Amino acid sequence: MLIDAHAHINFNAFKNDAKNVIDYSLNNKTWMILVGSEYKTSLRGLNYASKYKQGVYSAIGLHPIHLEDIIVKDENSGYNFKTRAEKFNYNEYKKLAQAEKVVAIGEIGLDYYHIDQGKNVINTKKKQQEIFSQQLVLAKDIKLPVIIHCREAHDDMLMILKKFREKYHNIIQANKPWGVMHCFSGDESLAKEYFSLGLIVSFTGLITFSSQWDNLINKMPLEKLLIETDCPYMTPEPHRGKRNEPIFVKYVAEKIAGIKNLDIAQIAEITTKNAKELFKI
Repeated sequence: MLIDAHAHINFNAFKNDAKNVIDYSLNNKTWMILVGSEYKTSLRGLNYASKYKQGVYSAIGLHPIHLEDIIVKDENSGYNFKTRAEKFNYNEYKKLAQAEKVVAIGEIGLDYYHIDQGKNVINTKKKQQEIFSQQLVLAKDIKLPVIIHCREAHDDMLMILKKFREKYHNIIQANKPWGVMHCFSGDESLAKEYFSLGLIVSFTGLITFSSQWDNLINKMPLEKLLIETDCPYMTPEPHRGKRNEPIFVKYVAEKIAGIKNLDIAQIAEITTKNAKELFKI
């Protein structure tokens, strides 16, 4: 069994066949966390998850790119869409997050890569930081882990997380992870920084077509690791160019097994255990 720790079946790329994709994954022993990026997709993910007794869970959160009206393009990931600015409503998100099938607050965080340089960059960064901090507090208030997005903002991210952990150190359980850095693309030094804060990291299909993270993966302890697709993006080899799906998370597991010279069954067992413990499923 495998758990895709970060899937977006609740996005428009799956609007015509979401149920079929979910059912196919479950029939092939692949569970998933459906991660929201705004209220609309958070609610949609929860609605999907609520139809299944087990195997499908949801995370709710407001992604930093949805705080502004922008055109979002990324050739590497193959997406191109326009966002509508949403104001974060703590009470609405809290109500949604208290549903039974919600297992995390996410994805939340900072994204300086997509900031419109024609606008006030300083104000945009400040807004992202404020909303991220508010959602960390939400996660703390309802005792849920966080799924964190960070792109070209690690210095500010670490500053915010350190302040948060210092303020609420008596609530965060020692030696137990309280969140995951999704789609981790940093180096060994950065990974250690996040580990020291009580977070773990998750890898996508990026590692199947780049050796950039081989050394890090080889060195890092397996208990600090999750696997994900970030579907419909980040499609792994050998399916690059196609829409990504939860079932393809097996290729991420296979790559990690090869790097660490372990059997894929071991990677499946340990990453599944890690996900179940973090998300309490």
